[in-house]
Amino acid sequence: MKRLAIAISLLAVGVAGCGSSTTPTSPSTIKIYTVQLSPANEVPPITDAEQSGHGTAVITIHSDTNTVDFSISMSGFPANTNVILAHIHPGAAGVNGGALIGVAGLAATTPLLLTNGSGTYVANGVASSATNIQNVLASPQNFYFNVHTSVHTGGVMRGQLQ
Repeated sequence: MKRLAIAISLLAVGVAGCGSSTTPTSPSTIKIYTVQLSPANEVPPITDAEQSGHGTAVITIHSDTNTVDFSISMSGFPANTNVILAHIHPGAAGVNGGALIGVAGLAATTPLLLTNGSGTYVANGVASSATNIQNVLASPQNFYFNVHTSVHTGGVMRGQLQ
């Protein structure tokens, strides 16, 4: 019985040592922002049927690879709302800015249809420049994330990175 326990212990040590040859990303190179999205935050605020929508974006920035992961949850929109774009923009609260880092895969030609007014979209490994990544990380409050629909091509809901 003692030999069996020793053999199992040695096997466990051996298995623990057999990991992947890739080095895991250091936590210091990852920054996660959870952004609450609201039509009231748009400039100007949304006041039509899409004002009932809201959402949350989880934005994970990897400064070691200059990539961004996006996970966007949306609900409360009218049925059959078309989400056509989503971006990180420069701009403090109340100030509009040009698109800086776009969410891959969303476009007017390939919209995300929110059939029942709700949906989720994920895009991982979106490449950006080291300069863009460092600027966002240095002053996240000076950047916002927003989602665009076919009705509101300039943006339907928005939230500041914090």
